[in-house]
Amino acid sequence: MSRLLMMRSAAGPKIALACLSFLVLVVALVQQPAKRLRDFDQPFYITIAYDLDRHGIFSNGIFVDIDSTVAVPRSGMFFAPVYPLVVLAAMKVDPRFAEAVACSVEADRGHRDEATCEPYATPMRIIHALLLALGIVAVAGAGRQIFGSRAVFWLAGALATLALAAEADIFSYVMTESMTFSLYSLFAAAILHAWRAGRPRHYVLAGGLLGALALTRLSFFPLFLLVAGLSLLHGYQLSQPRRPSTGMGVLGMMLVFALLLGGWGLRNAISVGKLGLTEEYGSAALIERFAYDDMSSSEFFFAFPYCTPGLGELAFDKVSGADSMHRFAYDTPGSFFNMGRDRRNALVKEHGRLDPLIGGIARDELRDNWWRHLVVAIPLAWCGMWPGHLVSLLLVPLFGVACVRAVRHSQWQFLLYAAPAIAMLALHALVANHYTRYNIILIGPFAVGAAWIICEWTSKLRWRRPGDIPARA
Repeated sequence: MSRLLMMRSAAGPKIALACLSFLVLVVALVQQPAKRLRDFDQPFYITIAYDLDRHGIFSNGIFVDIDSTVAVPRSGMFFAPVYPLVVLAAMKVDPRFAEAVACSVEADRGHRDEATCEPYATPMRIIHALLLALGIVAVAGAGRQIFGSRAVFWLAGALATLALAAEADIFSYVMTESMTFSLYSLFAAAILHAWRAGRPRHYVLAGGLLGALALTRLSFFPLFLLVAGLSLLHGYQLSQPRRPSTGMGVLGMMLVFALLLGGWGLRNAISVGKLGLTEEYGSAALIERFAYDDMSSSEFFFAFPYCTPGLGELAFDKVSGADSMHRFAYDTPGSFFNMGRDRRNALVKEHGRLDPLIGGIARDELRDNWWRHLVVAIPLAWCGMWPGHLVSLLLVPLFGVACVRAVRHSQWQFLLYAAPAIAMLALHALVANHYTRYNIILIGPFAVGAAWIICEWTSKLRWRRPGDIPARA
């Protein structure tokens, strides 16, 4: 009975935080203007969901030469499966959303007038708010695990909620960012619990969550090696006392992770005829990234103020891109993104596939300019590390202070908790682009670090009040 009461007591704050953050986020998302389902990257996912609903086939979505509105598409493996399945589930639950998806896909194939399609995605926005709320609870719980403070729990949750609400626009699209944040935050909390408890079952849970994350966005696949190394470092070097069962835990995590990814790879071998996790996706992203290596010295230096929230909007034209930094804008003519996409499209048109070419392209690009590729990654990482927009102006500096303080006070679990998200920031700067939506997961460690520092400072201020200072003899 006492254990049940303790579990209820521990669950109470988490449920309260989940409800509060969900309410804040669902209001922020529902208030966003309605978006056409053909905008941004939404067609990638809704077309696959449409093909699943109509034909029962997981296709390559828009990257096919078959009109799936009138013919059966081929099985594909360009995209990971988790998010399109969520979109399909929303279509099954809400017929109005299913009709909006069907209309948008059919309009994209020239069978309907786009003006007749309803820009309706309310069920997905609610799902996104729920996923983000779960992620926020995981972030707050990680803060409490590390620092043992209720104040850090609530403040980390509040800061994460504010930062995510500031990104409501990107979460209002039918895209993967909310699921990425949620799964990553749950995984990070699970692996932190595994480090603290040292039990294999917690590593198994972390492996399952990491596998689901990689099957949402395949760029997270390499994260397993880093997390396995951090786990062994913590278990055999940093933990007091040492945890000899760490190796078994890491093995269990690896097995679950391999089963999930292997299952998708086996499906691809059977349905597509290729044993692998994806095709063309990594090649396309890398070709688009190489366009940024054309960055001039002035663009390199101006990228730092340009990408700083608030300052960039004041000093540069980020709406129409009518200034020296126009190549950083998403949709301006001659932008880095458009240059990379145009090259990718030209290669596909000429050769059909990118995977057989990418090895030679990468060698040619990096043979003499590898140093440029690395240097350009610095401003791209700077640009990508500000998720949460103006809220990040508070979170990023305080996170830096928290890292310094953690080193001085040997708070290794906080540093290990933050390391995977920082590693993904570096990876995205090397192989992707500068947009903050790829680094939404940074909000978790940023919020935890900022909450810790704020709680430390406020605690010291309370003790420094005149009435609290002990009198000297």
